[in-house]
Amino acid sequence: MRRYFDDDHDLFRSSFRQFLDKEVVPHNDEWERAGIADRDLYRRAGASGFLGFNAPEELGGGGVDDFRFNQIVAEEIQLTGVNAAAMGIGLHNDVCLPYFLHGANEEQQARWIPGICSGELITAIAMTEPAIGSDLASMATTAIRDGDHYVVNGSKTFITNGINADLVVTAVKTDPKERHRGMSLLVIERGMAGFERGRNLEKIGLHAQDTAELFFTDVRVPVENLLGEEGTGFMQLVRNLPQERLNIAMIGVAAARAALEWTLAYVKERNAFGQPIGSFQNSRFQLATLATEVEVGQAFVDKCVLARNAGELTAEEAAMAKWWCTELQGRAVDIGVQLHGGYGYMSEYPIGRAYTDARVTRIYGGTNEIMKEIIGRSLGL
Repeated sequence: MRRYFDDDHDLFRSSFRQFLDKEVVPHNDEWERAGIADRDLYRRAGASGFLGFNAPEELGGGGVDDFRFNQIVAEEIQLTGVNAAAMGIGLHNDVCLPYFLHGANEEQQARWIPGICSGELITAIAMTEPAIGSDLASMATTAIRDGDHYVVNGSKTFITNGINADLVVTAVKTDPKERHRGMSLLVIERGMAGFERGRNLEKIGLHAQDTAELFFTDVRVPVENLLGEEGTGFMQLVRNLPQERLNIAMIGVAAARAALEWTLAYVKERNAFGQPIGSFQNSRFQLATLATEVEVGQAFVDKCVLARNAGELTAEEAAMAKWWCTELQGRAVDIGVQLHGGYGYMSEYPIGRAYTDARVTRIYGGTNEIMKEIIGRSLGL
């Protein structure tokens, strides 16, 4: 395999690919139609060692904090063409687990992390609200202290894993008078009275990934479910967002590579005017450009992964990787659809699904406009 992976990574990649081929690919079309993946997918992934591999061994994890394993998961999901069905695994490992590893105390970790690693407890993170978009400090969901509980009222939307989730890391205002300093993180659990899920939102892509509205009406959440201290929610988000954005960048460049590979295979076989359509100069030039951009993007993402492993990944680097690789993803799937012709517009072809799945990556995790704002500010502008 390419670049900086060693034998352990290659074995892990082979095992995970076999897992996808056995446990996801045969069900992909069914889950796309249903709008949600089977909850048992997480238990099977946990039993196979594909969840929480960077959590401590004593808590059921693999004890290996090497983000290259997370990268392999992102790459194989894209190359297999089961992005929507399996993307919750990446969210569970790369985006949600860090809040429990770094924000939870020993009692909370012992209570939740074993189930997260086994797949018995599916996770989600709830930040976005209907009226605020990327302006998290304007959130209206409140958590008011009442003795040994917080009383939570408000709503969230566009929550990935929103239907399946058992543990929802929820951004709330414990001090509604403050903006960033008033934010805290509470873990709201399945079955708490007053916690209701709205509809599984109908999206233009990612159909097998459940995305939901969440509603909180006088939900009494024990104080023991507070992650960290009151008022530290925004700082916890700031600490974890670079890894989330690196995850999206890894998905973006892997999706671009998958689109390139599918398209190359197609244009070598499809004939027009007596020759393979890949032999026309326009096709060669477009694919030559795309192949170059994929390698350039991959090199930067790999650099960011190594920086994350060393504890040196900056918010600016993650923002650069996120916006550039998701823009690349958009170009790659568009070129792929065009060169597939009418077949590219058919959902039975992987490139057609990849086209609609790709659009959201430029929006979630912070829009690409926000990414450029972060970078611009770092330049003193």
